[in-house]
Amino acid sequence: MNKKGKVFLVGAGPGDPKLITVYGLECIQKADVIAYDRLVNKELLNHAAPGAELIYCGKSPGNHSFMQEEINQLLVSKAFEGKSVTRLKGGDPCVFGRGGEEAEVLSNAGIAFEIVPGITSGIAAPAYAGIPVTYRNYATSFTMVHGAGRKDNGTDGLNWEGLVNGSDTLAFYMGTRNLSYICEQMIIHGKDPKTLVAVIQEGTTANQKCVTGTLESIATIVINEKIQHPAMIVVGEVVKFKEKLSWFSKEGEILDDSVRVTP
Repeated sequence: MNKKGKVFLVGAGPGDPKLITVYGLECIQKADVIAYDRLVNKELLNHAAPGAELIYCGKSPGNHSFMQEEINQLLVSKAFEGKSVTRLKGGDPCVFGRGGEEAEVLSNAGIAFEIVPGITSGIAAPAYAGIPVTYRNYATSFTMVHGAGRKDNGTDGLNWEGLVNGSDTLAFYMGTRNLSYICEQMIIHGKDPKTLVAVIQEGTTANQKCVTGTLESIATIVINEKIQHPAMIVVGEVVKFKEKLSWFSKEGEILDDSVRVTP
């Protein structure tokens, strides 16, 4: 009987392949099997060992190559074959990445696992756009929010009043198509309509594009500028630092100090 393998739940970071952690890269290099998600930069797969099995497990809105239950079973079955499995996820596996759910499945099956944190887009995308999510005297609290829920289909379980009053900076994941609803709810629950908002498409990559506005204007700006998923929504006063602190060009190079052109 084969000895059980081990599963590494690895955060691949926000898009720029250089933002993978050292340990995350080691897990890619040593894996017998790599099960990777849609938002993982494919350049990272070039570090896989010769003969490693690469399995795409990507999900996009309305198009799942694997259902979550199938991914769970895949990890278990490959580990029972005695293989070292790297489950490669965009961002951090435990920030809206279902890493906790997969870890629980592995624990229940008696399979050894490790969780390897990654840099999450809610921090990295704003940073690459010149927006620090915290800044002394402006923002001393920061909240990451799943932004896809809506009241009309029973999926909105957010405490909007708590979000509006309880945190200086809000980062909404997976909320691009839901932007109008998000802004509407924040205004209804007391947020100033003039509150600054940034929407950052494909942050940290050469395709990064960032637009800014206010809660009452950003939805129209996003439509006009053709901003698409995946994108991060950042709400708060820190958005005002974008013009001064932008440093990342579309070519992925640091901007010349004498020229401040925002991606």
